[in-house]
Amino acid sequence: MKLIIHGGFFSESSTDKETKVAKQEALLQIVKESYGYLQFHTALETVVYAVSLLENNALFNAGIGSQIQSDGKIRMSASLMDGTSQKFSGVINIEEVKNPIQVAEILLREEDRVLSGAGAIQFARVHGFEAFSTEIPQRRTEYEAKLKANGQGTVGCVAFDKNGNIAVATSTGGKGFEIVGRVSDSATVAGNYANAYCGVSLTGVGEDIVSNATAAKIVTRVTDGFSLEKAFEKTFEELKPYDGFAGAIAIDYKGNIYHQDSHPSMVFASFDGEKEEVFG
Repeated sequence: MKLIIHGGFFSESSTDKETKVAKQEALLQIVKESYGYLQFHTALETVVYAVSLLENNALFNAGIGSQIQSDGKIRMSASLMDGTSQKFSGVINIEEVKNPIQVAEILLREEDRVLSGAGAIQFARVHGFEAFSTEIPQRRTEYEAKLKANGQGTVGCVAFDKNGNIAVATSTGGKGFEIVGRVSDSATVAGNYANAYCGVSLTGVGEDIVSNATAAKIVTRVTDGFSLEKAFEKTFEELKPYDGFAGAIAIDYKGNIYHQDSHPSMVFASFDGEKEEVFG
């Protein structure tokens, strides 16, 4: 059993030492708690659990603490993929929901599995998700002062359970001050993808990640026989012509864990029951 999580880039990896340490400690606590959960749950259940914990922590730009868009509103995106069933679900630009990843979890059982905007909000309300403001004072202060703070922040988790199943979940509060209607990579197969061979979650500049189809490429290459390291190497090479900004975490069907970022500053933590690793 293996687990790796990430907490985003840039503002999610603050140069302020105290904040940086707080984020590292939070990631380590969450990855260990989620690993404990993995002992008695599937990879799919665990990635939802882990990302929910990340969404509930205001240190990270997802759920509580999400960035504010150009019109003063918060819109979030999240997606989920089960490597065993090959089903993908997600919400795009959903508002006033505490845990977007949990809405995506319910959508996994539906015929229409990716919803956006008003449709996503209505679906959430019908399924018992009450209106909840995810805005924190820090984000409002940043917005009102027009402090962009380089907000390419996202959270994600990849889990490998005792039966060898892989699942992945990714959630984001956006980059901040974006045009209304902008779609991030987090609820697409470019930013969140898994099959029986590999699972990958991305953070960074959504437009760069989508242009490179990053997560899907890595997973496809592992499926086709590439080692996890070589799949990352080739895919990240393809970001270089346009200086693409991305960071990725992954676990393959052999239980190998890997991570890489094109502009080092991604925060992440991994745990396998014995070895712990945290960076950022």
